[in-house]
Amino acid sequence: MNIIIDANVLFSALIKDSITRKIILEYDGFFLFPSYVFIELEKHKEELLEKSKMNDGEFNKLLQIILKKVLVVPNQTLLPYKEKAFEIVKDIDPDDVLFIACALAYPNSIIWSNDKELKKQDIIKVLNTEEIIEFFS
Repeated sequence: MNIIIDANVLFSALIKDSITRKIILEYDGFFLFPSYVFIELEKHKEELLEKSKMNDGEFNKLLQIILKKVLVVPNQTLLPYKEKAFEIVKDIDPDDVLFIACALAYPNSIIWSNDKELKKQDIIKVLNTEEIIEFFS
């Protein structure tokens, strides 16, 4: 089973020493996420630094630790799946296309997301943090 983490799950792990961070760091396997998440990370870095109350060095160190638990999926791997992914989420949230494309590219995948809207589609299984905790129990 592949678990794809969305940007907000990653951001949550970076902001607060929480169950989300603990799950990511203690998981035996690797999580997947699209490489585009780095664009989102850069776009929101100042906000993440402010919310986490970390300096740039501490933040980058934590990010590097978390990235050891993640396989970054290159955009070119997702390209063949983007059109189908868009069809799945076009009426929900087109910003989630790459996460759906990632799940399509890696069969037997689930998406870890706290986005209630994303659960409205029924092609890819989406679990929120509480459900991920149950899944690992």
